[in-house]
Amino acid sequence: MTASAPPTFQPTHAQGRTASPVRQVAALVRRNLIHIRRQPEMLTDVTIQPVIFVVLFAFVFGGSIDIPGVDYKEWLLPGIMAQTMTFSCFIVAVGLTSDIGKGIVDRLRSLPIGRSAVVVARSLSSLIHSLLGIVVMSVTGLFVGWQIHTGAARGLFGYFLLILFGFAMLWIGILAGSALRSVEAVQGVMFSTLFPVTFLSNAFAQPEGMPPVLRTIAEWNPISALVQALRELWGNDGIPLPADAALPLQYPVVATVLWSLGLSAVLAPLAVRAFTRRTTD
Repeated sequence: MTASAPPTFQPTHAQGRTASPVRQVAALVRRNLIHIRRQPEMLTDVTIQPVIFVVLFAFVFGGSIDIPGVDYKEWLLPGIMAQTMTFSCFIVAVGLTSDIGKGIVDRLRSLPIGRSAVVVARSLSSLIHSLLGIVVMSVTGLFVGWQIHTGAARGLFGYFLLILFGFAMLWIGILAGSALRSVEAVQGVMFSTLFPVTFLSNAFAQPEGMPPVLRTIAEWNPISALVQALRELWGNDGIPLPADAALPLQYPVVATVLWSLGLSAVLAPLAVRAFTRRTTD
């Protein structure tokens, strides 16, 4: 009798095939969006909250804010949209921390997919989530009297700047979601930092009326550059800038692009390193 070698396992085409990075990301984005469909209450922050913000600031607080020669409702909408896009980092941070804490990321690592696909998919899902809020806010703004006065091209470019800035904010969310250990910690840290940053800008009030130190911070705030760019692109400004305004407000479109690219270049390596360290045994 002769011993024969054990048969080797030959994977089928379906078993041996590895999905392309695009298909990996698409599958994970679909998985994240399915969660939203099954838990529609997750959309309250981009459906109900924007409407509440618009109504409160336009009709409640707006009555006590007098900016001569300006319709405050039109002047306000770009600021609330910039705030909503800034909060996209909060969404990705909570989602990523939840996935890591529940072991979802560990399960995904056991599959033949790249580690980066998890981060990219979570970021794109959060960006889609925030863009839905921008759409809802735009429709709400039309009902309260806001509109774009400068044409379709400049209007679309303004929305492009929102997406570009939101992309930069996602890296903050990935960094926070990878560094913090619980959803409660993410909520506490992100709320205590994002709210002061968004309100210490020109989103809801003019920096000229602030104390000198706060005015300097507000004028150099990246959110202020984005808000000013949107107001100029959409024709919602109506207020000439003071001669001593900071450079980001004098050239807001260029400043927004530079802020977005600069923040991404600095934060992306830190976020990837933090995620790799957190998810490596």
